[in-house]
Amino acid sequence: MSACYVHLEVWALLLFLTKTCWCAPQQSCEPGDHFLGSCSSTTQDEKPACTEMNLGYCNDLEYSRTIFPNILGHRSRLEAESGAEYLLLSVIHGLLNGECSPEIRLVGCSILASPCQEDKMVKPCRSSCEALRKDCSHAFEAIEMAWPYFLDCDRFFASEEEGCFDPLAGLRARQELALSSLSPEEPSTIIQFTHTSNSQMYSLLKRTAAKCSHISHVYSIGRSTEGRDLLVIEFTDNPGQHELLEPEIKLVGNMHGNEVLGRQLLIYLAQYLCSEYILGNQRVQTIINTTRIHILTSMNPDGYELAASEVEDSNDPEFSNQEGHLLNGWTNGRTNAQSIDLNRNFPDLTSILYRSRRSRHFRTDHVPIPDAYWFGKVAPETYAVMKWIRSLPFVQSASLHGGELVISYPFDFSKHPNEERMFSPTPDEQVFKLLARTYADAHTTMSNNDTERCGASFYRTRGIINGALWYSFAGGMSDFNYLHTNCMEITVELGCDKFPSEAELYPEWKRNKEALLSFLEFVHRGIKGVVKDSDGNGIKGATVSVRGIRKDVTTAEDGDYWRLLNPGTHILTVTAKGYSRVSKRVFLPHNLNKAGRVDFVLNKLPVEPDIDDHLFPMVDTWDRFDPYNQFERYTNPDVAEGGVEREEKPWWWNYFSQSGISPPNWLLQNV
Repeated sequence: MSACYVHLEVWALLLFLTKTCWCAPQQSCEPGDHFLGSCSSTTQDEKPACTEMNLGYCNDLEYSRTIFPNILGHRSRLEAESGAEYLLLSVIHGLLNGECSPEIRLVGCSILASPCQEDKMVKPCRSSCEALRKDCSHAFEAIEMAWPYFLDCDRFFASEEEGCFDPLAGLRARQELALSSLSPEEPSTIIQFTHTSNSQMYSLLKRTAAKCSHISHVYSIGRSTEGRDLLVIEFTDNPGQHELLEPEIKLVGNMHGNEVLGRQLLIYLAQYLCSEYILGNQRVQTIINTTRIHILTSMNPDGYELAASEVEDSNDPEFSNQEGHLLNGWTNGRTNAQSIDLNRNFPDLTSILYRSRRSRHFRTDHVPIPDAYWFGKVAPETYAVMKWIRSLPFVQSASLHGGELVISYPFDFSKHPNEERMFSPTPDEQVFKLLARTYADAHTTMSNNDTERCGASFYRTRGIINGALWYSFAGGMSDFNYLHTNCMEITVELGCDKFPSEAELYPEWKRNKEALLSFLEFVHRGIKGVVKDSDGNGIKGATVSVRGIRKDVTTAEDGDYWRLLNPGTHILTVTAKGYSRVSKRVFLPHNLNKAGRVDFVLNKLPVEPDIDDHLFPMVDTWDRFDPYNQFERYTNPDVAEGGVEREEKPWWWNYFSQSGISPPNWLLQNV
């Protein structure tokens, strides 16, 4: 009986301790749950009291007294300082390249050490957290880091009705004071004219899109060979979708990795469009409200990485060659990481055109990609851009290069294979010349006869030239755009220096800004309209022909179309399988400052078998793309033993894994 009595005493003691003590934190507890009461390690008898705050990275807050345990359950200053949350705040400036770091740190400190009044904690405002996340989440995405759990706006922050405080009020007041001291003569749009690394480029684009979220957003069209995003920023009054009759235009930079001026100009253009729209610039607002603009600042980020490292090395005092940017790489970084020249890697549809143009059945537009192309080496960058080009009804495009000062336009491949320099016009020669002339004439020096060139002579043509007449090459992006889609693309050679010094970036922006804006406005020339059936439904894929120009355009998803044309009288004919043929005569005056609208209504007809369907089977049509799933392997996960996907830790993981603290898995995006 005595032994049994002892056991009963032990159980009674355990029950008493269970009732009077909080349990130790369970493995299932999430960070911050201690304070919320679901898994607390404090005793019921503890009465928290205000104490002096002494956190090194948080001592510049607007208050000096805090309270422990804090929102995250840290029971003391030492416990808060030894956590991954505090370590993150201490290194955030370096991780994010200084972007958003004061705001992130101040808001994070308001969680680690909230203000204390009358021995009670005052939580930070949820609105401050939500505004911070909207402005700064892109900076975390740029380094592939998850948004920190302790900045969960719904979980740890309070509403204004609960008497919260704004941890950013003091910072904003100081910023407003600094801005008020600026002279009114300062430029309204402030751009930092420096070279931009890949990570800085991604961060700038995402930050610009966040600043102008009502007219802009960013999206990726794919990844480079080494896994870098091919990031596009879009500007329109309704971002994210195509609007009926609103033309789509694209600008592509840095196709050759060592030709960086175009990349920088497009980054500046994105910042300029965003800022000037907000400031009320009517010209910029008109462009964005009537046009959908897509800007791919770097098509070859891997090549840029190599070219930029060459420039850094050449500036090393120990290097004998001190030419730096001037001698950088007429070769180094030009190609992608597979040593593929991307402007020779597109399907050679021009040769197919030359071989087949006398055939009655051959179309000179929407030429399909031959199956044989996929047996060669296709770069992932090329593949991504081809899918992008096919996915949107682009009307006009420019690819920005370096090495000369001239505008070239298709065809880039000579109509005689043995002639390296032979005039090889497209059916749209006159429109292409006007498009090229628009950019060249708006550029401050490109069309001047006395401008120094880089070896070639373009004084007779005033800065524009047919590509094949300059020099012939196959597999170019401009020819592919023209022959495979409705899009008309020119190549803009921006100057002799492929990697200009930072001192030249602002002068180059001044030389090209007006030309870029004029190019964007050109897309509103010619005609546009909608092709519908008798029930009012848009007809996708209808063909719009212009008499005398052997190059047709096709209608988009909702039946709308755009056709760049020079002034004059044109006869248009619209056809679609299963519908009647309709023709109209159109006169475009010289002073027309916007595209004339010409709509068509087609009546349905019974579909009869066509012999061409048998002569030219459907398997070789334009709609067929990547028939052998050439790039399916790029999407396959790397699987380790046991079927678990192998994940490589990001570069910033070493900041935490070598510090002796528990690794913060909550910063990994895939967790």
